[in-house]
Parts: sequence; structure tokens; C-alpha cells
Amino acid sequence: MRTVGTVSRGVRCPIVKEGDDLVKIVTESILQMGKEEHITFHEKDVVAVTEAVVARTQGNYAGIEDIAEDCRNKFGCDTIGIVFPIMSRNRIAICLKGIAKAFKKAYILMSYPSDEVGNHLFDEELLDEKGVNPYSDVLDEKRYRDLFGYEKHPFTGVDYVEYYTELFRAEGCEPVFIFANDCREVLKYTKNVLCCDIHTRERSKRRLLAAGAEKVLTLADIMNAPVNGSGCNETYGLYGSNKATEDRVKLFPRDCQSFVDSLQKSLQEATGVKMHCMIYGDGAFKDPVGKIWELADPVVSPAHTEGLMGTPNELKLKFLADNDFKELSGEALQQAMKRAIGEKSGSLVGNMAAQGTTPRRLTDLIGSLCDLTSGSGDKGTPIVFIQGYFDTYAAE
Repeated sequence: MRTVGTVSRGVRCPIVKEGDDLVKIVTESILQMGKEEHITFHEKDVVAVTEAVVARTQGNYAGIEDIAEDCRNKFGCDTIGIVFPIMSRNRIAICLKGIAKAFKKAYILMSYPSDEVGNHLFDEELLDEKGVNPYSDVLDEKRYRDLFGYEKHPFTGVDYVEYYTELFRAEGCEPVFIFANDCREVLKYTKNVLCCDIHTRERSKRRLLAAGAEKVLTLADIMNAPVNGSGCNETYGLYGSNKATEDRVKLFPRDCQSFVDSLQKSLQEATGVKMHCMIYGDGAFKDPVGKIWELADPVVSPAHTEGLMGTPNELKLKFLADNDFKELSGEALQQAMKRAIGEKSGSLVGNMAAQGTTPRRLTDLIGSLCDLTSGSGDKGTPIVFIQGYFDTYAAE
């Protein structure tokens, strides 16, 4: 029996710059890796590329002045409500810097005790100790400070309320903080609202408009077209952006499908094998200690080739071992497992033998594996090569 199943490899490549031929670079890097590691390429191998290098080679950047101008043009007012910005120096702070430039006053509605991706303002255990109900209680900044003090984020050492206060004031915008978990609370102060929440943005927008808001935009509506020749993202706007410099953001990549299709074609021409290709960003997993849910991008994978569509269709081997085949062992058990895998139906939805298998899309699962493999620091592996992901116990 073959002993190796799924293998995920981080692949190094040259540091890419704007205008580089990324399809060529990735193809050459995969070929070099195959040579070094004595790898035989197979159908259903996966080549994944992080969104960061795709956007960089595209030159998809925007400055804080571009963000400010877009906000001024689209809102046309001096006062804004900002709903549910996450707590991140990399993800949102540079965007807020541009947004702050466009207004004189901002009512900033912060969810508590954490933002939507799990960054905590304070330990949630304090809610019970202080007798606070986060579903109904609305706090101003003084009440918030009286109750919870000046807590710093355990990983970054930042008090985000203080940090955002200084950021807004530096741009000539006076911030007023409100702490609540109902987006409609901001309408007591202004009818013009920018929703900064990521995965709940459409619900927030709908609720705000139904409650009487005059104009509601999301970050997807900001920088969704070029401003003064800047980059943009037609679908996601500022979502998925990252800090590039103190006055510029790198936006989520554009034309992603054409990139993965071109990469698949290039790899097939170079190896004779049609591999799966995808672009990945943040994985979708939660840190049980820091309680951070990783997915700050709007999606795990903005584009992938056709073969990566769908969800896993897997049997739970431990269920079969404890139930259907509990009387078997050794070679007989091994062969029974292989037969069951070979005979499984086209869809196992509702089948008890599939219970406990992860009910998520393939791109979310593989993208999470890629994100964990490549990391976000100095590993220097923006390409991930995966073999055996679609293998089963029955594969020889």
C-alpha cells in the first residue's frame, strides 16, 4: 500500500515587481521545483498563487488621496458613519486614513467585544463580570472606558480605539466612537453610512436603508473604478486590500480568471499535464487561543480553474471501521474499505457514512491549506504545489 497521501509544498520564486510576467515566473518555478525534488507531475495536481503577487505584478495600487477623492465624490458630505471596521493595521487602517481625509467628522460604530474576524477589544469574559449585554447595550466611549479600560490587543499590543482616534485626527477628521452590535445605531447620528464589515456587508446595507439611511455604500463601492489613473477592483473595491506603504494600498487582484486559465495552459504546455490552478488569499480558519478567524479577504479564492469547483464527496473511514466493518481487521478490512470507496455514489449528501467530513467548498479547503503552507511573513513561498489532495485510501 502506498504510504503518502496529500503533500503541500511552498515554492520559492524571484521577488516579483509590477509588470513582471507572472505566468512565466510561476511556470518556471514549478519546473525548477520538480527538477530539484524529482517530482513526476500528475493530473489533479494543484498549483496555487497568492493574490498578493498577482496584484503586485498587475500594479493594482491606490493612494490614500485616491480613496479620499472617491469618498468625497460618492458621498458629497462632511459627516459620515463608519460601520464595523475590523481592527487591523495592515487591512483597514490605511483605508481609514484615506476615508478620514474626505470628512470632517466620523461616527465610528465598533462591534464588541470583537470585530467580525475575531480581533478582541477586550476579553469577552468581562461582559459577564461587568453586567453588559452586547446584543442590546450601546456604549459611548466614556462608558466603554469606564467599563473596560485601555485594553491592548494581546498579539499586536495596540489599543485600537486609541490608534484609530489618532489616525482620524491626524487627517483632520474628528472621530466619535459608538460601541454596539446593531448597525442601525449609527443612524442616530448621521444618515450617510459606509459599511466596512466584510462578510455581513450586504445585510448591514439592507438594514440601514430599511431603517431610513439616505446613502449607504460598502467598501466594495470605494475604488471600484480608477481614480486619477489608480488601480481598482471592479468587484471588491477596497475589500481584500493590504497596506503597501504609509500612503498606498495594494488592492485585490483583477482579471483573476484569465490569469489562472493562462497559467493552466502554460503549465500544460511545459509539462504535458493539465493541473488545477487557483489564486488564494486568506484561509478560512479560527485560532482557538487568539480567537482570530483568519478570513479578512472577501473570499478565499477569487479565481480557480473548473476542476476545483464543488465540495468533497468523501466517506468517513472511522465510521465504516466502527460500524459497517467492525468485525473485520487486517487485509480484509483494508480491501473492504477500498471497495466501499470504489462503489460510493456520485453524491453522499445525507449518507451517514459521510458524516463528519468537512462540508466546505474545495477552494476554501485548499486555499486554507495554501495559506498555512505559505504563511504571511518571510518564507518567500508565494506559490504552493499540492499533490494527492484528491487521492483516496483506495489509490494505488
